Amino acid sequence: MSRNRRTGAVLPFWNRTAWRVYTSTDMAQIATGGIHHLRLTVTDVERSKEFYTGLLGFDIAVDSPPEDDPAAKETYPVLWGGCVMVRGDLLMGLRPVAPKGDRFDEDRVGLDHLSFNVSSKDELDEAVKLFDARGIEHGPIKPLAGFGIYVLPFRDPDNIQVELTAPM
Repeated sequence: MSRNRRTGAVLPFWNRTAWRVYTSTDMAQIATGGIHHLRLTVTDVERSKEFYTGLLGFDIAVDSPPEDDPAAKETYPVLWGGCVMVRGDLLMGLRPVAPKGDRFDEDRVGLDHLSFNVSSKDELDEAVKLFDARGIEHGPIKPLAGFGIYVLPFRDPDNIQVELTAPM
């Protein structure tokens, strides 16, 4: 068992094996809460809206006005011709500025993947059935015992890896 030298707290295995734990009391910290929002750069906003609303239950909170609307120019620097969706406390924007045909690559700097919680492995099993019925490619449900979770990976229309995660 590994413990934090300053607090005595038991460290999860990933802190013991690969990551250095920084515990300096000399360093100031910013007290953050949960994630307020995130925004994804996409190639086709309508296709991505359908994916995230139709499959993952997001609702459209704010949508860009049509290009011929006088408000379009004013909202562009905020919405970039996209939208903001909401699900629970999470706001997620879609920004359709990627060139057509571009594909996401988690091996470049930036986002690696998104992971959404579900309450049980049974919900992951149901998600597999839904993916299969809709022709959405996905990986197998993988147990990650060291984290105490199961993970079901799949991809959005721009190849961004999305996961559903359930507790063991």
